[in-house]
Amino acid sequence: MGFHRLSSGVLDGVVRQMEDKLLDGSWAVSARLPAERTLAEQFGVSRPTVREAIRHLVSKGTLETRPGSGVYVIQRQSATLASPWLQLIAEHPPLREETLEFRMVFECAAARFAAQRSTPDELHRLESLLARMHDAIAERDIDAEARMDGEFHATLTTAAHNRMLGQFYASVITMLRDHIAANTFDATANNANAAVQSAMRMRQHESIYFAVRERNPDAAQQAMLAHIDFVGRQFAS
Repeated sequence: MGFHRLSSGVLDGVVRQMEDKLLDGSWAVSARLPAERTLAEQFGVSRPTVREAIRHLVSKGTLETRPGSGVYVIQRQSATLASPWLQLIAEHPPLREETLEFRMVFECAAARFAAQRSTPDELHRLESLLARMHDAIAERDIDAEARMDGEFHATLTTAAHNRMLGQFYASVITMLRDHIAANTFDATANNANAAVQSAMRMRQHESIYFAVRERNPDAAQQAMLAHIDFVGRQFAS
C-alpha cells in the first residue's frame, strides 16, 4: 500500500490561511479550532493536509493540542515579555548591533531574491501584513505592530525561494523575530516621537514591498538596507 504525499504548495497555503486567522483575530486566544473535517471543507483540502498544517503551527508555538479536547489557540506572548534572546540583548547590548549587521547581509539578499521569485500569493500576504501593520499603528497597538513587523520579514524570506536561506532562517527564526519585535517595541514605547517613528517604519516596509512587487531587485535590496540602517540609528547612542 502506498502513502499519500502532501503537496508542499497546498500545505503552505493552508498554513498561511490559518496564520491569517490567528493574526486577524478570527481565531481568538484560547479558542478551540473547528474540527478537522470542517477545516478541510473550509480550505478545500484533505484532512491529512489540515492535520499536518496544525502540526506545523503547534511546532511554532501558536496552537496547542489537548488530548481528548481538541486544538486551541495559545495565549500570545507580549513583546514586553522577555524571551531568552531578549534577556541576552539586555545583558549584552552590543548584540543588538551585531544582529543588525547580520540582518543587513541576510535580509537584503532575501529582499533581492523575493523581487525576482515571489509568487502572487506571497505578494498578497505581504500586502495583507502591511494593512494590519497600518491598523496596529493607527490603534497604537505596539504588540500587534511588532508581530506584523516580524511576520513581514519572515514572509519576505519565504518569498526568496532559496532553500539554503530558508533552512538557515528556520534555525534562527526565533532569534530574529524576537530581535525585530524588541526593536519595534523599544523604539515605540520609549520614544517621545513614537508616532513619527512608526510612520517612518511603515513607509520603509511599503518601499520594500513596492520594489518586490515591481520586480526590482536593486530597489528591494536598497530599501531593506535603508530600513535596517534606520532601525540601527534609532538605538545609536
